[in-house]
Amino acid sequence: MILQTLREQVLGANLEVVRRGLVLYTFGNASGIDRDQGIVAIKPSGVPYETMRPADIVLVDLDGRVIQGELRPSSDLPTHLVLYRAFPSVGGIVHTHSRAATSWAQAGREIPCLGTTHADYFHGPVPVTGALSSEEVATDYETNTGHLIVRQFQNLDPLHNPAVLVAGHAPFCWGATPREAAHIAVILEEIAVMALNALSINPQAGAISRTVHDKHFFRKHGPGAYYGQK
Repeated sequence: MILQTLREQVLGANLEVVRRGLVLYTFGNASGIDRDQGIVAIKPSGVPYETMRPADIVLVDLDGRVIQGELRPSSDLPTHLVLYRAFPSVGGIVHTHSRAATSWAQAGREIPCLGTTHADYFHGPVPVTGALSSEEVATDYETNTGHLIVRQFQNLDPLHNPAVLVAGHAPFCWGATPREAAHIAVILEEIAVMALNALSINPQAGAISRTVHDKHFFRKHGPGAYYGQK
């Protein structure tokens, strides 16, 4: 029952990013992990979202061995596995090629915190990675993409900065659950659009003050949070 629930949660996360217009055709993927059993559930590779069912979600162990499922897991599975091993607080991951966030990734630019909407979700700019070397691409591309992200987060809390832009590629987002990861993917796209619009209106627009940034982030996150209901 636990793994069935995980499959349903992962299917829900995959369908949510489709509903929100963040993926086209079979682009993107979402996954989730059962930490107690060390099992990851992930979208199957190349399967249209409109035909996907919970039974199509592939279950693998943390070494990528298929535990249950008739279909091949997403080709991005190795990236997800590296992140799950490196970030024990993460319970779900979503990868999209959403238009605005991917534009920032292709430009190789982090998304600066220009306003409080961004500050509500990210305790800093949305980071962008460096580029993979030719050898890293040729040898184990997806695994090395995961290691590239982990290196970017050596001094960052992954739940305080729940997304990354992989340079020349696209965003990866995460959260405590697959549903939260999908939520972050939606918010990231909105933030990316806002930043593009703001900088088109005023190319000299700068980041909000650290004081305002901290206020908005910590009123929603951490032990002193007071936003919403208990």
